[in-house]
Amino acid sequence: MSDDETLIRDLITRWAEAVHRGDLDGVLADHTEDIVMFDVPPPHEGVRGIDAYRDTWPPFFEWQSQGASFEIESLDVTAGTEVAYAHALLRCGMPKELAAQPTLRLRLTIGLRKEDGRWRIAHEHHSFPLD
Repeated sequence: MSDDETLIRDLITRWAEAVHRGDLDGVLADHTEDIVMFDVPPPHEGVRGIDAYRDTWPPFFEWQSQGASFEIESLDVTAGTEVAYAHALLRCGMPKELAAQPTLRLRLTIGLRKEDGRWRIAHEHHSFPLD
């Protein structure tokens, strides 16, 4: 694994841990100002910019505070010199949901770019498979 792949893996792991803790500052860290995110809930056209991205998290944290999990199960990273991408599967749901559908996973794709020598998340796509 390259140094950049290790740095990106650590960045994504820190992000997921911040999500799990409900730590908004930690979630926002390492994102670009022009982040684009396509998420499970609306808006279906996605959100653009760090302010819009920030606004999506409080409802998720509220839901998660009721007992939901958010844990990376697998993470793969591919890094170039200036851009990179990663894809992951996460256990994300309430205990009853996960017990009823033990193989259900949140799919996550992340696009990153290097700015001033530092990796930053520029794109996130979250989805669940449609059964």
